[in-house]
Amino acid sequence: MLYRVAVAVGLGLVAPAIAFSPIALAPRPHALASSLRVLMSGGIETVDIEEGMLLNDRELLDEDLLKQGRRSRPNFDWGNLRARLELEFKIPEDKLKQYDEINQEDLLKSYEMMQLCRQFENACNQAYMQGHIRGFMHLDNGQETIPALVAYSIKKGDIKYSYYREHTHAIASGVDSGAVMAELWAKDTGTCRGTGGSMHIYDVETHFQGGWALVSEQLPYAAGAARSILLDRQLDPVGMAGDDRIAIVFIGDGGAQNGRMAECLNAAAKENLPLLFLVIDNGRAINTFTPDVAANMDIYEQGQHYGVPGMRVDGINLEDTLRTGRAVVDYVREKGPAILQVHTYRFQGHSPADPEHERGRKAEKTWARAEADPIKIFEAGESAEGLDLAGANARAKAEVKRAIEFAKNSEAPPASLAKELEYPDSPDTDYNAKPAPADGAAVTKATVDPDALATCEAHVADLRGKANEGVLSIGDALNLAILEEMLRDPKTTCHAEDLQAGSSYNIPKLTQQTFGTLRAADEIIDEGHFIGKALGEGMNGYRPIVELMNTNFGIFGIAEMSSAGNTYATTGGQFKMPMTIIGAGGTAPNQALGAEHSQPLHAYVMGIPGLKICTAASPEAAYGLAKSMIRDDGPGILFTPVKTMKEAKASCRSISACRSTRPRYCMRRRRRRSRRRRP
Repeated sequence: MLYRVAVAVGLGLVAPAIAFSPIALAPRPHALASSLRVLMSGGIETVDIEEGMLLNDRELLDEDLLKQGRRSRPNFDWGNLRARLELEFKIPEDKLKQYDEINQEDLLKSYEMMQLCRQFENACNQAYMQGHIRGFMHLDNGQETIPALVAYSIKKGDIKYSYYREHTHAIASGVDSGAVMAELWAKDTGTCRGTGGSMHIYDVETHFQGGWALVSEQLPYAAGAARSILLDRQLDPVGMAGDDRIAIVFIGDGGAQNGRMAECLNAAAKENLPLLFLVIDNGRAINTFTPDVAANMDIYEQGQHYGVPGMRVDGINLEDTLRTGRAVVDYVREKGPAILQVHTYRFQGHSPADPEHERGRKAEKTWARAEADPIKIFEAGESAEGLDLAGANARAKAEVKRAIEFAKNSEAPPASLAKELEYPDSPDTDYNAKPAPADGAAVTKATVDPDALATCEAHVADLRGKANEGVLSIGDALNLAILEEMLRDPKTTCHAEDLQAGSSYNIPKLTQQTFGTLRAADEIIDEGHFIGKALGEGMNGYRPIVELMNTNFGIFGIAEMSSAGNTYATTGGQFKMPMTIIGAGGTAPNQALGAEHSQPLHAYVMGIPGLKICTAASPEAAYGLAKSMIRDDGPGILFTPVKTMKEAKASCRSISACRSTRPRYCMRRRRRRSRRRRP
């Protein structure tokens, strides 16, 4: 089939420099010239694409534009976007037709959402200057087509992970604007009772799960959330029949240069996760012009290596953003992961706390506010004719006024809240008394291969026999605890590198062979990546266990451990974090493994609030603590001594006592040091 498509549009490439013409600035000495494919003959060059092959392509170096730290708007229309959807996403013509028209009701709702978001952010800026909002705050002015797209295409049940510029994403997801404003004002009626603030908006009902402060950290969390959707379908195929939920992760063009992006694209492709990567491409990595540090700004093509399709759309054009976004979202619901790169302009600086000091941006922003404002452009277009724009504007204004009054009149949280949100479980919790899921045994039987289950049960019996004989090692005790908990609770999962082979001390032995690759995932060699995926599962009803081949490798996952510890408090107690990290390492004198593997990870993580830290020097302690931690609704790390993992043995009496009494663990409140406490 032959298509006539413009180079820059049919393939999602960049438009000519003449589309952007603010006042010229002095060239930057260190700006790199980039090869930008442009439309050459009168702004349009048509080429033949037959069976996906580009037959003719021309390139033009556009050095002047990049040296000025500027870029043009993408110059393509719905016809070109449509062609790429057919070529790259394999969406048939009969289905593409349903995206051609957007009814007036939806257009008006989208316009009202844009107005609500613009006016909300303006009100936030004013409240910040008046001292009502403190700390860091990041505004979204100029990028309003993205929340309009969210409201148009993303469902309440979809799981959303955003970053620190998330106010409008939350509102578009259905979170009450008054609760969002109250959170910014640190009020008890805020989404997180005032504990999260501007960068940490969470809401259980709408599945809006952040608001994360560290650039790109949300990527593996969203991958874990997408895995939880697949796990739900696997564990309850009847109840989840027809489930079309997806996970969506918002990421900036600067954040998309982070290595987590490649790792999560690989994970999404490998497991065919229902995950949408929504790239907000405003050309800025904080204050830096992103092309100054990125060799390739075609972020939508990052998935090619993994077979993940991508699209780029002009985020200044509301209708094209809605059409393309709906098509890509539907693809993710039905087929698997995809990337949507939305080209926008951010009118504000990075943060009011970090004001507009970007070099050379004033001329660009003057131009952008006049010529690239999605609200003004829609208002001036034919599609807005006949719509009650004034009514929508008035409703948005009234809603923002209501949100401000709600925040202003709300009370601050009580001082006791800090203590209340330290840990989800009481220090005197009896973990033996925590009941197993009522349908746990039935679900396990229905979802695990009978032969694999029999093999696992025989192995568990063998380990118990070793305990009776007094020859159970620390590694075996941990393996026994993990297998028993995974048999007991189908929502217990396991992540580790070298998992199929049992890792270093057989701690995760037989987990994947018994429970499959979704419940027991063999991971790439990056602890931060799979600790992050476990965090996403933990926020969505699962009890992930992370086994570290050596605890010192956990240095790769410090950011994720920190966020896991903070989650319960930061979300105002909305989201528990039942994640357990287990591993052997240098936790005592003479436990070092040489120059590279002897860092004391416990020293790194002692100061993380909400994270329980324990150490076990015997099989009895390892078994009891592991089971207690897995059943705990908060996160914890269990350190075991690397040089006695196989040598230390347990007697029948000690392991039996551990199984039949009350394994507990508790922490000093400040230093987070653990001790084993017997009944």
